[in-house]
Amino acid sequence: MINSSASSDDSAVATAAASAGADVVRSLYGRRLTRIDKGAGDFATAADVEAEKAIVDVIRAARPDDAVVGEEGGQQGTADAARQWLVDPLCGTLNYAAGSMLVAVNVALRDGAAAVADPFSGEVFFTDGTSAWVRRDGVDEPLAPTSATSLVDVNLDPPFINRPGFRAVDLLAHPAFVERFRPRVVSTTLALAWVAAGKRAAYVTDGADLIGSVHFAAGIALCRAAGCVVTGIDGAPAGAGGRGLVVAADAETHGQLMSMIRS
Repeated sequence: MINSSASSDDSAVATAAASAGADVVRSLYGRRLTRIDKGAGDFATAADVEAEKAIVDVIRAARPDDAVVGEEGGQQGTADAARQWLVDPLCGTLNYAAGSMLVAVNVALRDGAAAVADPFSGEVFFTDGTSAWVRRDGVDEPLAPTSATSLVDVNLDPPFINRPGFRAVDLLAHPAFVERFRPRVVSTTLALAWVAAGKRAAYVTDGADLIGSVHFAAGIALCRAAGCVVTGIDGAPAGAGGRGLVVAADAETHGQLMSMIRS
């Protein structure tokens, strides 16, 4: 059972940490930044590194006994700590480096509170593990998912571990998809927060163990708390060892997408 007082405090930590990272990302935007090569065409920038430092500083000050796993810094703190934070300081690094503002800052306590900050809209989406809100200009409003936009974000970035049985690009050409939805590809997990907020009808991606990923954990927590339908591409509950991700604003949208994926 989630302790409501503790989870509320954790959501405040997650929100403060994500906001601190977003401040760094926003302040360094547009500058010529040092790149750290990760291989296979992937890289980090100085903004990723500095934002992660700012996030970890907030978590360390508030929760000194907790462990942190950061995309850039890896494991920090004892590996057997009872509580672990997952940090993706800049989801959408390629977008950011190319001058696109489609990025997110993700902070999640494993199996608990989480926050996703949009550095450029100023929105912070957050959850205490049971309810979900968005903070705009200091005002908190509950998240209300809806499929009204008919927009579905499909992640086309590798790895494609479930091919040939599933290829996200094939979904876009499915006749039923073309008839019912309109595709979007933003290449950042900010799209998960948008599903929770009603800006997207759904989100689909390949992958494995996404619930334990620094990239996806915060967005999944938001969507679950907001009441979205969250499963793998096989329809099974998303979790360790799961296959990909299908997150929909409602059961009808989820059912339609699963029917297309299975066919």
